[in-house]
Amino acid sequence: MLEIDCRGKACPQPVIMTKDALAKMKEGELTIIVDNLSSSDNVKRFAQNQGCSVDVEKRGQDFYLHIQKVNLYDEGKSSQKKEKVVVYINSHLLGIGDEALGSFLMKAFLKTLLDLERKPDLLILINSGVQLASEDSKVLETLKALSEKGVEIVSCGTCIDFYGLKDKMGVGAVSNMYDIIQSLFEVDRVIRP
Repeated sequence: MLEIDCRGKACPQPVIMTKDALAKMKEGELTIIVDNLSSSDNVKRFAQNQGCSVDVEKRGQDFYLHIQKVNLYDEGKSSQKKEKVVVYINSHLLGIGDEALGSFLMKAFLKTLLDLERKPDLLILINSGVQLASEDSKVLETLKALSEKGVEIVSCGTCIDFYGLKDKMGVGAVSNMYDIIQSLFEVDRVIRP
C-alpha cells in the first residue's frame, strides 16, 4: 500500500499528488494524509469522481484518506457509463440587465432544475454565484433540496473568500480551481445559464 504525506501542502497540491499517484496505479489501495478539512474534502471528491472508494479516518488534526482503486475494465463497469451533466453558474443573477429580473430568473431556473426528472450530477458555483449557496440566499432551500436529491454542489474557495462568506456557506462543499477544471473536462455536457 502506497502512503503519501500531503501535510503542509497548499491547495490544490494534495489533489494533484493524488491524481499523479492514481494515474500510476492500475488498482490497489492508496493512503493520502492531509492536515485540514478542505484538503480532505477535495481529495475525497476527486478520488470518488475517478471511480474510487474512499474512507476518511481522522487522527488528531490529520485526515487519512484510504482510497481503493479498482480496474473498471476488469469488472465490466466501463460500458455502463451514464452521461455526466454539470451546471456551471458564474453569477448570482441570470442574464444581463435589470438586477431584480436577473435575481428572479435565477430563482426560477434553480426551482425548475429541482422540478425536472433528470438532475445534473454537479452544480459548480464561481464568482458571485457562490452567494447563492450562502446562509442568507433566497435560493438556499432550493439548493439544499437539489443536494438531497443527489446533486453535488461545489463553490470556489477563492470566490468564497473574496465575498467574505467563509463561515456563511449553507450548502455544498468548498472546492478549488484545479478540481473545478478537472470536473469540467470529465463531463459529457456543461449547462451554463
